Amino acid sequence: AQSSQHPQSPRMDLCHVPATREKGWYLALMAPNVKGPNYAWLDPSRLYCHPQGLQDCLADLLQPFQGDAIDLVAGIDAMGFILGAAAAATLQKGFLAIRKAGHLCVQTVTQPYTDYSGREKLMELRTDAISPGLRILLVDQWVETGGTMRAAIELVERLGGVVAGRRGAPGHPGVQWHHHRPHSLWWPLLRPPCVPTGVAAICIENSEGGKWIQERYKCSHCVPARLQPRFDQHQ
Repeated sequence: AQSSQHPQSPRMDLCHVPATREKGWYLALMAPNVKGPNYAWLDPSRLYCHPQGLQDCLADLLQPFQGDAIDLVAGIDAMGFILGAAAAATLQKGFLAIRKAGHLCVQTVTQPYTDYSGREKLMELRTDAISPGLRILLVDQWVETGGTMRAAIELVERLGGVVAGRRGAPGHPGVQWHHHRPHSLWWPLLRPPCVPTGVAAICIENSEGGKWIQERYKCSHCVPARLQPRFDQHQ
């Protein structure tokens, strides 16, 4: 068989665990891009191969939601399925797959979005799994521009699910707001604040979209503050 001409990442020692496991130690297990600009700058999924790395990643992601009422975990197609299903198993909750459009044979709602690469896509969610007030933890592998996560939030909220409590609009403390279409106005929903569940990803970049999500929803990610600038700059 013809071998690849690209440089290879060093092999990972699945048994090695550092003596001091600080938050985010497992981020070093991720593999850098060796194939050029047509690919993402990093492959986070390599850390899932390491048993302790995966367990510590999940523990860090879920720690901020300790004590929060969560009814269901939803993962975003495709890499969010891995972390989302693992989080659901850890929490002993069900798992809902939010799909790229065209795969589900049941009734769905759809939402257009622009992904991190600037491509226009369509996301879909089945209509028979979410009832009004269901508290959902949304999980994806990475939030870069925020477009994919915002589309998932839109679908969940359109069906009446609760992703997180509104953190409060200036001048309107305690009022929740709901976004129906990209670039539309925010309209207040006159209802009591919801119990926060939230949004979780290995990294939430400080892009415009990433900040928008973090300002409005309870969020969790694994990148220590000292490393955040490097991840924002893809270094």
